[in-house]
Amino acid sequence: MRTGRLTAEALMNACYDQIEIHNPQLNAIVNLLPRGAAVTLAQAADARRAAGHPLGPLHGLPMAAKDVEDVSGFPTTSGFVPYANNIADSDSPLVARQRAAGALFIGKTNVPEFALGSHTFNRLFGTTRNPYDPGRTAGGSSGGAAAALASGMLPLADGSDMGGSLRNPAAFCNVVGLRPSIGRVPDTSPMGWLARLSTFGPMARSVADVALLLSVQSGTWTADPLTLPRFPDDLAAALDRDPTALRIAWSPDLDFLPVDPTVTRAVEAAARTFADLGCKVERACPDLRSAMDVFQTQRAAVMRVRGMTLNETVPDWRDHAKPATVWNIEKGLALSAEALIRSELERTRIFRRVVSFFDSFDALVLPATQVTPFPVEVEWVTEINGTPMETYIDWMTVCCVVSTTGLPAISVPGGFTDEGSPVGVQIVGRPRGDFELLQIARAFEQATRWGEQRPPSCAS
Repeated sequence: MRTGRLTAEALMNACYDQIEIHNPQLNAIVNLLPRGAAVTLAQAADARRAAGHPLGPLHGLPMAAKDVEDVSGFPTTSGFVPYANNIADSDSPLVARQRAAGALFIGKTNVPEFALGSHTFNRLFGTTRNPYDPGRTAGGSSGGAAAALASGMLPLADGSDMGGSLRNPAAFCNVVGLRPSIGRVPDTSPMGWLARLSTFGPMARSVADVALLLSVQSGTWTADPLTLPRFPDDLAAALDRDPTALRIAWSPDLDFLPVDPTVTRAVEAAARTFADLGCKVERACPDLRSAMDVFQTQRAAVMRVRGMTLNETVPDWRDHAKPATVWNIEKGLALSAEALIRSELERTRIFRRVVSFFDSFDALVLPATQVTPFPVEVEWVTEINGTPMETYIDWMTVCCVVSTTGLPAISVPGGFTDEGSPVGVQIVGRPRGDFELLQIARAFEQATRWGEQRPPSCAS
C-alpha cells in the first residue's frame, strides 16, 4: 500500500469478501459497518497516500476492536444485553493509537459476557465458532478476534488478557497472541495498582505482525502508574537472532496440572525444536502452586468493582447475566480485605521466586491451554484426565498462574490434533522482556511453520 501496488480499497473489499463468506457461520465480528461505509474509509486512506501525506505503520488496515474497547460511534457492549446501545463518543487510548497509525475501524470482535471466560458466547450476539471446526469453540475472551484472523476477515486484531484471553483463543485458532508486560500497553482499568492482572495486547497470524501492532500499541501513557516505554517502529524488523545461546526451560504441566495428552505432546515437541535450534533446554519450572488462589482472589477484587458499578447503573443486572458472571461478581462482593492483602503478599513472594528462576533461563515453554478446542455446546471444561475442575476458569490455570506473575507471555501455533484442531504452545519471557520473547517466538515459528496452515475453508 505504501507503493500503491495494493490499495486500501482493494484490501478492504478482500476482507469484506471473507467476512461475507465466513462471518455468518463463525460470528466473529459484531456491529459491522456496511461494506459501502468501510470502502469509503479505505478510499479516504488511498487519497491520503496519493496526496503524499505521511503514512502510519497500520495505514489502510481494517481492524475491529475487541468489544470491551471504546471506538467512537460504535456500541461498547461487552456482550451484555443492557449495554446493546452503549454508543462510545470517543476512542479508548489504545484504539486512538491504532487509528492514528492508520487503522480503519469497521466493527467490533465478539466476546463472552463482560469478557469473562475462555469460551466466547453471550445472549446479545451468540457464539463465536472455530474456523478449523465450527462445531468447536474459538476460545476466549478474545475469541472473535482470533476467529476473524484465522479466517482472513482481518489482518490484525487487538485483545485483552486477564487469565489467558489473548493466549487461549490464539492457541485454539492457530494464530499468535501476545500478553505484554503489565504497563506496556495503555489500560484504562480502575485498578491501576492493586490486583492488576489484565492487559491489552496484539494478536495476528505471525509473530512479525504481532510485533508490528505492539510497536503501535506500546508506549508511555501518563495516566497509568505502571506504564512502560514505547518500542521503536521497526520492532518487527529486528526479530531475527541467533538462538544458540538461549537457555530454555520447559514443563508439560508445571508439576501439578492435569493436561490433555495431545497438548503435552505439543509441548514436548516444542522442547525438541528448541534443542534442534541449538538452545540449552532443560525441564524445569518455578513453583506456581499457590498462584491460582492469588489469581482467584485478585480477580475477585476486580469483579467487586464491576459489581459496585452494576449495582449503581443496572440494578437488575442479575436478571440479564449468565450464572458464571453472577458467581464472579458475588465472589467479589464477598471479598474480605484480609484475603486481598494476603493474596498481595503471596503474589510478591511468587514474583520474587520467578525472578530468581529467570536468572538461569531466557524463557519457559508451557502449554497455552490444558485442553484442545471443545464443542461449542460445552459451557466450560469440568474435568481434565479425570480431574474435576472446581470453577469455570480452573481449566485455564496454566495461563492464569502466569498472569499472576505479570511476565510477558505469548501463544504460538504448536501443531494439530488428529482431528485437525489447533494446539498452541505458551512461551513465557523474563520480567519486562517482551522484545526478547518475540525473538524467541519468531525462532520457534520459523522452525515449525505451524501457523501457515490456514483453515481449509478459509485458505483464500
